[in-house]
Amino acid sequence: MLRFRVEGFHFHVLPMRTRFPFRYGIASLNWLPHVVVSVDLVVGGKWQRGVTAEGLPPKWFTKDPGTPFEADLAEMISVIQNAARIGRHAGQVEGTFGEWWRAVLEEQTSWAGVRRVPGLLAGLGVSVVERAVLDGLCRAAGRPLHELMRGGEIVGDLGVVREALAGVALASVLPEAPEGSVRVRHTVGLGDWLREEEIPEEARLEDGLPMSLQACVRAYGLTHFKIKLGGEVEADRARLRGVFEVLEAEAGLDWRCTLDGNEALLSLGAFREYYEGLAGDPGLKEGLGRVMFVEQPLRREVCLEREVAEVLADWEGAPALLLDEGDGDLGAWPEAMRVGYRGVSHKNCKGVLKGVANLAMIERANAGDGGRRFVSGEDLANVGPVALNQDLAVQAMLGVAHVERNGHHYFRGLSMWGPEVQEAVLSAHGDLFRRHEAGFATLDVRRGEVELASVNGAAFGCGLGVDWVEKLESLAGWIRRGGMSD
Repeated sequence: MLRFRVEGFHFHVLPMRTRFPFRYGIASLNWLPHVVVSVDLVVGGKWQRGVTAEGLPPKWFTKDPGTPFEADLAEMISVIQNAARIGRHAGQVEGTFGEWWRAVLEEQTSWAGVRRVPGLLAGLGVSVVERAVLDGLCRAAGRPLHELMRGGEIVGDLGVVREALAGVALASVLPEAPEGSVRVRHTVGLGDWLREEEIPEEARLEDGLPMSLQACVRAYGLTHFKIKLGGEVEADRARLRGVFEVLEAEAGLDWRCTLDGNEALLSLGAFREYYEGLAGDPGLKEGLGRVMFVEQPLRREVCLEREVAEVLADWEGAPALLLDEGDGDLGAWPEAMRVGYRGVSHKNCKGVLKGVANLAMIERANAGDGGRRFVSGEDLANVGPVALNQDLAVQAMLGVAHVERNGHHYFRGLSMWGPEVQEAVLSAHGDLFRRHEAGFATLDVRRGEVELASVNGAAFGCGLGVDWVEKLESLAGWIRRGGMSD
């Protein structure tokens, strides 16, 4: 098993602006800081740097409509920096990844309890330092993440994550080989235009990328979609009719979709009434028949209450429910299974080991009762060359077949990075990215899929070196110059 020591963490940032607003739930994303975190390790007596990255979006980790984005952003940065402080201290003595990860999780959880920081937000910090160290260990070993995980060189068994999984080896949970490609599940945001003719002239972009849902389906050959809902039945009926009409016309015979409830409702009884209101519309019957699951229709603070189990027990034909924002701590998914949720999302911002442990719980439960529980892949507008690649590496390792991807839609490919980084990406990941006709690097979605051979072959998804990180603006310098109020 790999042993290491932590020398220190470093923080850099690249502010990113969207091509057009991404409306989801109570938020509208127009820009965000993309934080790049590196860690210096000593592995087997040799220095090694690891890298990870995370975009910090408004109103996802905490959905308090009364706080400004600047305050939310400061809190997100605080939890990451605190986890790095803990991680450096916990890693001063050489040890294994499982020992180190558990120490970071426990102290971060204790700190969050005192500070009244929600579990989902506190977990962001743990996940960021976790990924940076994993990247460094994979680089030091010269082997990809899925090999080290299955081989037991990162973690011996999953008891370090959940006591109930003691003795469960990762090789018994993870597929023998990662997925070689993944189907893109395209986000249809609340404000996205559906057809080309709907786009006002003053909003139309000439940046080489599609804008409307119609144009995206044609450009990328999309067949899978994630449709954002607002929680108002009349407005959502009209929106869904428009979306389904486009998909019926453009996406072929076998298109599928998921619905994202964006935490709009306060009880499952209210959701049942809402969903049956949608289902009562004859114009939605065909489209609703293609829905694979409904993601997080309830507010996170009520989504695991007993009422959920009671309503589901009485609701014949209920759609499969997916836990997303409600998956705030290690106990959330086991409890969600008990009340009747069928799926849980994996996002790297919630933790790599946590995602593997959730998969193990699912496989155990399905083997016991023949259920059809599942892990889904969801997105927070990830972009490459690090955050997107690392997320795809984990999704492939977990065996997830279709993943929500939207960073390439709301941002102009990798054009926010300098030419040096873009050229390095095209060289290292020529299957995942392509050179756009306008010269910038962008995600290469063909027939609704992206290829993952280079991702699976890289240390932890990203085949770039580490020197380019030093050329980014330091996070401290960005804060001092007032970047958080951009």
